[in-house]
Amino acid sequence: MENNSHTIATRLANLRDRVAQAAGRAGRRAEGISLVAVSKMHPAESILAAYEAGVRHFGENRVQEWEAKQPKVANLDAIWHLIGHLQSNKARRAAHLFRRMDSLDDLDLAKKLHAAAAAEGKCLPVLIEVHLGGEETKSGVAEDGLASLAASIAPFAHLDFAGLMTIPPFFDDPDRVRPYFRKLRELRDGLSRQLGRPLPILSMGMSHDFEIAIEEGATEIRIGTALFGARTPGA
Repeated sequence: MENNSHTIATRLANLRDRVAQAAGRAGRRAEGISLVAVSKMHPAESILAAYEAGVRHFGENRVQEWEAKQPKVANLDAIWHLIGHLQSNKARRAAHLFRRMDSLDDLDLAKKLHAAAAAEGKCLPVLIEVHLGGEETKSGVAEDGLASLAASIAPFAHLDFAGLMTIPPFFDDPDRVRPYFRKLRELRDGLSRQLGRPLPILSMGMSHDFEIAIEEGATEIRIGTALFGARTPGA
């Protein structure tokens, strides 16, 4: 199997070196940037290999897929992120299964997640996903609805609103996504001033553009292919 422990460890070392170089160009510390391993469509064995190599943050897109894999990795001391679009009727299951919700984009969903987290006796950290690219296939709150959504969820006692996430359009030239990352940082800074509280997390950048994202202020990058290799549907 391609995703063996040695291969993943080697890829992770390379990624960390690239993170450090990008952080250095921006005058930042690499230690302030978390790598979220996007394990969707990869088997539990790959998660175990990445954990053994030192990864502690993992991102899944679908509740059902994670429910199938979770028993095999339940003993790992890792932070499990839901990074895909969540239907509100799955809020209770998501609040139970995940330690972070990184793709909140709707007030109704926020209310259901808040109630579900309260029932779990936990405070669920959340990021608002912002739709900046204008692509119909992408999820996220529109820029003009962000401030209202943020102000609405900020008081929720069982949701910890911690920052923003975005998935920009794909370009062969990664530097073309720079304006989207810069925009997300500016939106985060404005919201922080508006709410009078820090919003420390900027989740942006994936395998093909994470270095640009780091240069523009990313505190979390979401890495799938560059760590695990090509996805294997049905795994």
